[in-house]
Amino acid sequence: MRILTLSYALAALQMGTAHTVFTTLFINDANQSPGTCVRMPMTPNKATFPINDLKSDDMACGYNGTAGVARVCSIPQAAKLDFLFVEYADNSQPGAIDTSHKGPCAVYMKRVESAIQDKAIGDGWFKIWEDAYDAVTSQWCTEKLMKNNGMLSVKVPENLAGGYYLIRPELLALHQADKSPPNPQFYLGCAQIFLNSTATSLPMDTVKIPGYVEPTNPAVLFNIYIPKWPYPALGPALYNGSNSVEVKPINRQTEGLLPYNFVVTNANWWALELDPYSTSDGCKNASKVCFDLTSQCYNSAPPTGSSGCRLWEAKCNGVRDACNAGNFNGPPQKNKVLMPGPPGSTKSARYFSVLDEILTTPSTTAAQTPGPSSPSSQTPSTTTAQTPGPSSSSTQTPSTTAVPIPEPSSSTSQPPAMKVSLDGHCGGAQTCKGSAFGDCCSKHGWCGKAVEYCGYNCLADYGTCLGQYKFAREDAHRRRQRSHGWARGHGWARSNGWAKGHGWEFANEWEDVPEWENGGF
Repeated sequence: MRILTLSYALAALQMGTAHTVFTTLFINDANQSPGTCVRMPMTPNKATFPINDLKSDDMACGYNGTAGVARVCSIPQAAKLDFLFVEYADNSQPGAIDTSHKGPCAVYMKRVESAIQDKAIGDGWFKIWEDAYDAVTSQWCTEKLMKNNGMLSVKVPENLAGGYYLIRPELLALHQADKSPPNPQFYLGCAQIFLNSTATSLPMDTVKIPGYVEPTNPAVLFNIYIPKWPYPALGPALYNGSNSVEVKPINRQTEGLLPYNFVVTNANWWALELDPYSTSDGCKNASKVCFDLTSQCYNSAPPTGSSGCRLWEAKCNGVRDACNAGNFNGPPQKNKVLMPGPPGSTKSARYFSVLDEILTTPSTTAAQTPGPSSPSSQTPSTTTAQTPGPSSSSTQTPSTTAVPIPEPSSSTSQPPAMKVSLDGHCGGAQTCKGSAFGDCCSKHGWCGKAVEYCGYNCLADYGTCLGQYKFAREDAHRRRQRSHGWARGHGWARSNGWAKGHGWEFANEWEDVPEWENGGF
C-alpha cells in the first residue's frame, strides 16, 4: 500500500482547503514574533500545505526546511516552549486547523553544531513530548490544539546539554488516512534554538527523519471513523532522561544573535541605523542604502508578513523627503527602534511581543511620513507611544512606534526603571536580576550566570556582577561604540542583518583579556 504524494489532484484539493502552519515560537510565554527563528515554507499560497510523502526530506522541517534562517532564539534550561499553529500564515483569518483534521501531536529535538547551517535531515532526532487520543475527554490532540487557540505547549527536558538544537512540533491529520490510496497529512516545522544550560546529557537512542515512520505504519493508516483502539504508537519512545550519554555543553551562543543596536526587525531580517550625514550627497546615499535594505527585507519576508519592512520603508521615505526638502542633516529619528503597531482583533492577545512589557515612551505625536511604495500596505503613521506588539497580518496598517535607545550616562546617574528580562536580552530598560536566564548581564547584552556573563566587562547596571569586574553604562557605551562603530550602517553589506545572521559581527568586540574572561556574549 503506497502513500499518495503531491499529485496534481491532491494539490488542487489542498488549494481549496485551509490547513495549518507553525509560525511563532514562545519562550516562557514571551512571544518571539511571527517567523522569528522559525524554518517555514516561503511560498505564501502553499505555506499551510501538509507533507504527504513520508520518505521526503520535507518530513524533517517542512517545505524549505533544509535551509536555515538568520536568527537563533536563546532559551533557558527547562524552558516552557509554545508553538503557535494557524490556518493562515499571515493571520488574515482566524483558526488553528480545520475541525476535520483529527490526530496526534508530538515534539522532537535534534542537537546540532549549527542551528543555522544544519540541514535537519538524517539521524539525531529524539521525541520529548507526545499526545494522541484522550479516552477520558474523547479528544484527539489536534482538537485540544484548536481549543487552545493553536498553541502547543511543552517543557524542555531539564537534563539536556547546553548547545544548539532544532526543535520540531508535529501534527498528524488522519481524516484521509482511510482513503484509497491513504493520505495521512503531516504538519510540521522547526525552530532554531540555543539552550543555555550547564547540563551534560543527550539521549543515547535517536532516529532518522525521514525514516522514523513508514508509509505502512498502522499509526498513519488509522481509521478515525471506525477506530480500533488503542491507537498504535507513532515514532520512537519518549526521552525520559534515563537512557543518556554525557557530553560537553556549549556555554556560549555565537550565531543567530540580534545585534544590540538594531532599529527594526521583520522575522529573521534586521537593519541597523543609517550612517549620519550632513551633505546633499550623503543624504542621497543614505536614501539609496535605505531603499536597498527595504527591497532585501521584502524579499526575505516569510508568509507571516512584512510589517517590519513597511516600518523601515516609511523611515526611508522620511529620509528621501528630507533630502528633497533640502534638509541634509540625518538620519531622522536616529537610533529609534521601530516596532509594529497593535494587531487587529484576530488573536490579538497572542501577538503582543515581550517588548510590549519592556519598552515604552511618552505619548506624543510626530509628523507623518509619506506613504511607502510597497504593494502590500498603506502608509504607516509615525507616533511615539506605548509600544505595541508585532502583528503578523500583512493586510493591516501598522503604526510606527519610536522607542529611544537610552543615551550613555555616568555611573552616578539614576538608572531607568528596570523590568526583568524575559527574552535573555539586557540593557536599556531590561535587567537580568531575577531572570530565568541568569542574574548577570554580559558586555554584549545577554543574561547568564556563568563567569562569561558575570566576569570581565559584566554590566553592573543591568544585573549582578563579580565585584572586581563591574563597569557602568558610560564605559560600556564607549567600548561598544569603539568595537561596533564599523557596523552602524556603512552601506547595505554592513547594515543588513539578513546577510549577517551568523554571529560573526560580534567577533571584533573581544577585548585583550585572558582567554577564560573572553567568552561572554
